[in-house]
Amino acid sequence: MLAKLTVRNQLTIPKPIADHFPGVEYFDVREENGTVVLTPLRHSRADEVREQLVRYGITEDDVADAVAWARGSAAHE
Repeated sequence: MLAKLTVRNQLTIPKPIADHFPGVEYFDVREENGTVVLTPLRHSRADEVREQLVRYGITEDDVADAVAWARGSAAHE
């Protein structure tokens, strides 16, 4: 099946493919050896989020520091 990239960098997933993922609104998108890989993110996606954090090298301390910064408090010790 074909999907056309629009001038606004948007793709429409063909219906026969989208039908395999009912209720999915978001897909993780990455490039892998010249191929675009879409991974559906489901509503209960805590494990998927954790996997992405690991993939990006973000640690629990990084998250704590970001929360402390956002709350305007001292950096996480």
